[in-house]
Amino acid sequence: MKKIDLKKEFKHLYQASAKEVVQVTVPTLKYLMVDGHGDPNTSKEFAQAVEALFAVSYTAKFALKKGAEAIDYAVIPLEGLWWGDDMSVFVTGDKTNWKWTMMILQPAFVSAKVIEASIVSAGKKKELPSLSKLRLEELSEGSCAQIMHVGPFSEEGPAIAKLHEFISARSGLTGKHHEIYLSDIRRAHPEKWKTILRQPMK
Repeated sequence: MKKIDLKKEFKHLYQASAKEVVQVTVPTLKYLMVDGHGDPNTSKEFAQAVEALFAVSYTAKFALKKGAEAIDYAVIPLEGLWWGDDMSVFVTGDKTNWKWTMMILQPAFVSAKVIEASIVSAGKKKELPSLSKLRLEELSEGSCAQIMHVGPFSEEGPAIAKLHEFISARSGLTGKHHEIYLSDIRRAHPEKWKTILRQPMK
């Protein structure tokens, strides 16, 4: 059976230093996505979105592993794009007006047909309100800067400031704030949570 490790294939995108900002080139990648808004700490919509993403991603993984393709791969960690109509909501901490796209990277060989079948299959096993909101879409970020934040999400401020300073000294910010959640926050202590912070550059 063929085994694929996307985190090794895209090693430079899923590893980062907590001490310094690095510039990376992100190719066009395919993600299973779902959009929403509101405080991720209290929003039922957010929890349902994440649950649906993982349910379909794992269903697709096992379908390809057990099917004629006989391909095995690890499901990549959860990622998120964050923004607001008024970006001051991130400074004031008004999380009720945050907008987000939660997503999970899919291997290139995972087709829309496989995802569609996986959505149907996952829906038969469990009621997942966000299934109808899922989509498979390519994201092109190009030149980006990134840094690792270790600790609670509420303490990302200094790392984000360092990231923005790095970019401002070279070009300018563009696109949406991108986070990659490497830790299982249900098990790891908040002080040990590892999150890659990424920002596209002009």
